[in-house]
Amino acid sequence: MKADIVTIFPDFFRGPLDYGITRRAQETGLAEIRVHDLREFTHDRHRTVDDRPFGGGEGMVLKPEPLFDCLDTMDLAPRDDRVVGRVRESVVLLSAQGQRFTQKVAAELASLERIVFICGRYEGVDERVADYLADRELSIGDYVLSGGEMAAAVIVEAVARLLPGAVGNEASTQQESFTAGAVKVAGGADSTCGSNGLLDYPHYTRPAEFRGMAVPNELLTGNHEEIRQWRRRRALEKTLRNRPDLLEGAELSKEERKFLEELAQPES
Repeated sequence: MKADIVTIFPDFFRGPLDYGITRRAQETGLAEIRVHDLREFTHDRHRTVDDRPFGGGEGMVLKPEPLFDCLDTMDLAPRDDRVVGRVRESVVLLSAQGQRFTQKVAAELASLERIVFICGRYEGVDERVADYLADRELSIGDYVLSGGEMAAAVIVEAVARLLPGAVGNEASTQQESFTAGAVKVAGGADSTCGSNGLLDYPHYTRPAEFRGMAVPNELLTGNHEEIRQWRRRRALEKTLRNRPDLLEGAELSKEERKFLEELAQPES
């Protein structure tokens, strides 16, 4: 996967992309990440990248010329071909007005050969960038950041770890929170219980008892089915408590729905 990041703060990425999985993905050739300084594509001595919006308003807005000129140098396929999927490329505008970034979107991006990230600024980007240059807008949450740099780092990390070979145990990426579809362990029962779109189940490690806090007995039995059922129920509990919205689209059995109904009942 090739990732190009267009920003007015290129030095920002000297830290976030130099550690962990993103570093490993680059060193092993799984990912090639390039950062482009938008100011290099300006045409005035002040290297101006923004301007006041027509119609008035507070703050400054990123101008279209430097962004279009920058992407002109990247030899990208036409926007229409990208939008309909004729090529495995995407230009992503990072903004608070974008579609919410999810694990599903991360998986879609991980299947592409090239992604260009345009780091917007909090007051916005000339709308012609969204309408004619980018083919999707993404937001990492319902809040406002000063710019898209942090969002770009988050998305690159989330996508890089889904690349085949980036994580030591690839099955683990299919058993995490928000990932739909459980991974079956070859030759035996699925004792780890994939999340199937729910939050992940609780994890414990040694020692079995620490400062009076014991690991649940169910995890110590060695019974794969009992462990699977315990983990599934704890995942349901955590999802109901922290992210009940995820339950709306989850595939649940009658027993699981009954379990949730019992949890939701107020204690007498």
